[in-house]
Amino acid sequence: MADDASNADDRVIVWFDIDNTLYSASSKISQAMGERIHNYFVSLGLSHEEASTLHHRYYSQYGLALRGLKRYHDVDVLDFDRKCDGSLPLEQMISYDPALRKLFEDIDRSKARVWALTNAYKPHAERVLNILKLNDLVDGLVFCDYTIPEFSCKPEAAYYKMAMKQANVTDPSKCYFVDDNRGNIDGALAQGWGKCVHFCEKGLESMEGGITKQIGDEPLDPTKANGSSIVEVSNLMQLREIWSEIFRH
Repeated sequence: MADDASNADDRVIVWFDIDNTLYSASSKISQAMGERIHNYFVSLGLSHEEASTLHHRYYSQYGLALRGLKRYHDVDVLDFDRKCDGSLPLEQMISYDPALRKLFEDIDRSKARVWALTNAYKPHAERVLNILKLNDLVDGLVFCDYTIPEFSCKPEAAYYKMAMKQANVTDPSKCYFVDDNRGNIDGALAQGWGKCVHFCEKGLESMEGGITKQIGDEPLDPTKANGSSIVEVSNLMQLREIWSEIFRH
């Protein structure tokens, strides 16, 4: 009966990315993660130059450096997770934000379900949600299962399809999505996700693939989603207006 009820659920579904979306890039978590991943490459016997080159190459080609490490270096994925994500002092880097919790509380659950969607492994995602005190307000979590031989990640089509399957969503137009990565938004729009928002803290820095970048400098790719169809926000509180139809007033 539970499955029948879930399949019959006609509410929209709101997907929140976690890292650099539910907390600010000013936390420097992406930089701390980048340093740990770089050191992991070096621990495999690579020089710092080789480590930097492969880190960026694997991230660019596969969406996550770990996928390249797994494919070409046969690393223990749980060892990687423990030494990289698992060693981050998250409790010292991010903290509970009552306004963010209120944002989640004010989503009208008669109209919408709320799920988290991440390229991280489950333990890291759960740590962040617990620190931010959002775990009880998230109905489900889609994550990258590092233990699966050929796991997918955003922005691959297979990842969004997997997310919809896990959440029992058949109509992509009912998907609302917010993410700090423009490529991930493009990927969702390519799957027909209806209401996509790019969280963009222009002027701040983040690290992707071991390379520090200034947020907001990403060039638009004309071969992908039309940039005019993407709503951009610098503060998640703006979602109250942009997605006003799913919030209680």
